[in-house]
Amino acid sequence: MTEISQTLDPALIDRFVAIVGDKYALRDPQDIAPFLVERRGLWHGATSLVLRPGSVDEVCRIMRLATETGTPVVPQSGNTGLVGAQVPDRSGREIILSLSRLNRIREIDLLSNTVTVEAGVILQTLQEAADAAGRLFPLSLAAQGSCQLGGNLSSNAGGTGVLAYGNARELCLGVEVVLPTGEVFDDLRKLKKDNTGYDLKDLFVGAEGTLGVITAAVLKLFPKPKGREVAFAGLSSPEAALSLFGLAMDRAGASLTAFELIGKRPYDFTLKHAQGVTRPLAEDWPWYVLMQVSSGRSEEDGKALVEEVLSAALEQGIVGDAVIAASLAQADAFWNFREVLPESQKPEGASIKHDISVPISSIPEFIGKAAGAVASVIPAARVVCFGHMGDGNLHYNISRPEDAEDEAFLGLYHAMNKAVHDVVRSFHGSISAEHGIGQLKRDELIATAPPMAIDLMRRVKAAFDPAGIMNPGKVI
Repeated sequence: MTEISQTLDPALIDRFVAIVGDKYALRDPQDIAPFLVERRGLWHGATSLVLRPGSVDEVCRIMRLATETGTPVVPQSGNTGLVGAQVPDRSGREIILSLSRLNRIREIDLLSNTVTVEAGVILQTLQEAADAAGRLFPLSLAAQGSCQLGGNLSSNAGGTGVLAYGNARELCLGVEVVLPTGEVFDDLRKLKKDNTGYDLKDLFVGAEGTLGVITAAVLKLFPKPKGREVAFAGLSSPEAALSLFGLAMDRAGASLTAFELIGKRPYDFTLKHAQGVTRPLAEDWPWYVLMQVSSGRSEEDGKALVEEVLSAALEQGIVGDAVIAASLAQADAFWNFREVLPESQKPEGASIKHDISVPISSIPEFIGKAAGAVASVIPAARVVCFGHMGDGNLHYNISRPEDAEDEAFLGLYHAMNKAVHDVVRSFHGSISAEHGIGQLKRDELIATAPPMAIDLMRRVKAAFDPAGIMNPGKVI
């Protein structure tokens, strides 16, 4: 059990508890423990209090008291983040503000194609509600069964649908935010066009809870595709995958809604370790692509598009083999194969992960140069490369050598990060494509970002949170 440092004044704890009531204030260490460790186990925090408000007014009162008493607050949604932004520090001075009880879908507006949701709504719950209303909410993540919309927005989540629909920021039209002072910034508007000054909502989306607490948002909905075709292809190289992507964009255009690149090693790990998966292709290939084409017209149109793309790719020698899902169940099985890739790396021992993006046209060259950089640090390390090739985002993970010890391998974490991220920067890429900065990449961001960018971010932080109580130690 995580040791908790009791540094909060009991009388102050009682004042916070009075806001939400004893039932929704967690003080027992056993109840608090799940909130203190993120899913990779890299950060273990400490707190003596988790507050679970049930209304925006309660959030306001909590933040007013926090500002009055200088109490740091760590907002937390589904605790599925991968960079430690949702975990308190070890001091025990910080309190956790869980948004899980703010879980209402306030409105679905079919004519405006919008939905207004509270921060604690689980992503999959929103997807299902949109589907029942005859619409699509396209944000899709492996953690969608437990991640919550407040966290998705605070981290500017990406996922498999960014190619066609954009990330969380692009799906958000308006926000409701409680500021550190307890004031409410109510910007829950459905407007797709609004040029009245600064776009303030974008300051909070992606801020990882360092500027305020997102309590609700207006999000975009889309018409449900009438035809969805999913294909799995085997290829010889990343260059061939890039050629397939260009061909698919030319032939399918906006109907190309997903394009995922998978290396042979994560493919093999998944077949070896994941439960209930089946081999998509009969033969092994150095690289694979999972591709989805969605038609707004008909199932026949979607099938014709994907068949046209793959037929041309086979004729041109771009693709070695391919299969189109013969049923909805097989299509879901293909997607499940992709979604369990990250977990399938765990049984292979310690890993060093990189969530990077480079220009799509540079992906093959990046993969080649990064492999050399990895070998320069640990020659026998195993590269586990997969990701959203359609938007330039790769999860470039490194598993320890088979005969290495976890601790010794992880001792080279920073050296490996530097080697890979130096290659990323040589392509003018990003060291955090969709997971955020949190604690994991804060120091590297400060050390390597343009000084003016860091200065501007600090000015924004100081303007919104002069007392420094909002998720301290994260991002900047």
